[in-house]
Amino acid sequence: MAGLAEIAKSAGVSISTVSRVLNRRAGVNEATRRRVLEVLGELPYSPRGLGALQRTGVIGLLVPELSNPIFPAYAEALETRASLAGYSSLLCNTRSEGWALREEEYVRMLLARGVEGMVFVSPEITNVEANGETYYARLLADGVHMVFVNGGAPGLDVPDVTVDEQVAGYLATRHLVELGHKRIGFVCGPARSLPTRLKRAGWAAALEEAGLHADPDLVAHAPYGAEGGAAAMATLLDSSCAPTAVICSSDHMALGAMREAHRRGLSVPAQMSIVGFDDIPLAAYCTPALTTLAQPIAEMARAAVDELVQRLTPGARRSGGSYSRVFRPRLVVRESTAPPS
Repeated sequence: MAGLAEIAKSAGVSISTVSRVLNRRAGVNEATRRRVLEVLGELPYSPRGLGALQRTGVIGLLVPELSNPIFPAYAEALETRASLAGYSSLLCNTRSEGWALREEEYVRMLLARGVEGMVFVSPEITNVEANGETYYARLLADGVHMVFVNGGAPGLDVPDVTVDEQVAGYLATRHLVELGHKRIGFVCGPARSLPTRLKRAGWAAALEEAGLHADPDLVAHAPYGAEGGAAAMATLLDSSCAPTAVICSSDHMALGAMREAHRRGLSVPAQMSIVGFDDIPLAAYCTPALTTLAQPIAEMARAAVDELVQRLTPGARRSGGSYSRVFRPRLVVRESTAPPS
């Protein structure tokens, strides 16, 4: 197991510099920080890094961003459940702009600081091709305990806790069909994203069940976020078969779509119905209040942390093989959907 002195020597820096990198403190330039992290990734380490000789009582929580309220909500629920189980948490924001680290770099840092296990919320593997499994497979081979929330891969023996994205797309679309809409668009995230693909499958199933065509021209991809939602909505409204209603990959995208509709003089819901996904707190307070699909965050966090803790507890009975829990989203009807005019 590499110690601070060995890491510092290999990276050509001082021990205090290594400590600052591990503790995410200022005063280290980007090139030096990355060199230290590369050394951490190359040197032999035990699954619990520098804290391997004793149980540290710490787990890592990795979320993709904090600007979308759904992820702080997950972080809070996970931290609360971990605390009840006697564990402290280290929170890592893996995809934010600025100097923040990439997910793999955060993992190296967490291992070096002696975390006992990790919970990945929407892990990077959810948004990459199958060869992205290699990095996680290496962690598994090194004995790292992990649980995925809203992400995962069939080829990995990693427990996963997910909301049923396909059911979410189906329920959102069926709600609009029952209101009488026939041209229902999908304002969605990147095409490579697994949640996008699953929601699209649910959207198509609900349309086909109603005898409607799942027209690919009614699907517009854009980066996640309000700006992406506005851009995707603009694409749909500029098409030759503009929809009378849309479902969205997230509430953030739905808010952007709503703003674009308003900018073009369309009344929501009289001229355009919009459905989101996540049920962030703002969804109930925007104008009009957003119809959306709620994720059972507390229940999912409890399942994820409890499974990780079970795997960390010496002598505890472990679930055989891969552990997977799928939770059903709940349709929350508010003011942003109505029959077509």
